[in-house]
Amino acid sequence: MRFQKCLFALLAIGLQASTAFAQFEKTPWSRKANENWSFKDTMGKVYSVETLRGKKVVVNFWATWCAPCKEELPTLQVFSDLQDPNKVTVTTINVKEPPSRAFRFMQNNQITLPLVSDPQGEIAQKFGVTVFPTTLLIDSTGQIKWRIVGEVDWTAAEAQAWLYSLR
Repeated sequence: MRFQKCLFALLAIGLQASTAFAQFEKTPWSRKANENWSFKDTMGKVYSVETLRGKKVVVNFWATWCAPCKEELPTLQVFSDLQDPNKVTVTTINVKEPPSRAFRFMQNNQITLPLVSDPQGEIAQKFGVTVFPTTLLIDSTGQIKWRIVGEVDWTAAEAQAWLYSLR
């Protein structure tokens, strides 16, 4: 019994440490010609500057083999659930995997965010995404403002502030 308590305590500390040390880098978007982006989710909905004008947009690039991605997605789901869908859109782009694998992962983890499949990595390449997870924050005029590389706890106040700082 004492061994089980110690093991549980060590596991709890390990889990806290793994989330406490999650790191990300937030940088201003510096690439040019970002005003003409468009992609379609697995349900056929088109996301583009025109269809999302007036909304703030969070676009998360991820993969099922990426451990930080799998940790981040549930917090992104909570973040999305707390937003007004008339003002904010959150979508995910699964990169270089069969759509069925990404869909199955999302179903198994109760992730209901829109899923865009990028099996060849063409969308990721267009946006210069080479590290996962990477998230783009887009303002209501369709301009990409921020690029966040690495795992983020989207339920944290800091992430909420990023969204509210967009126009």
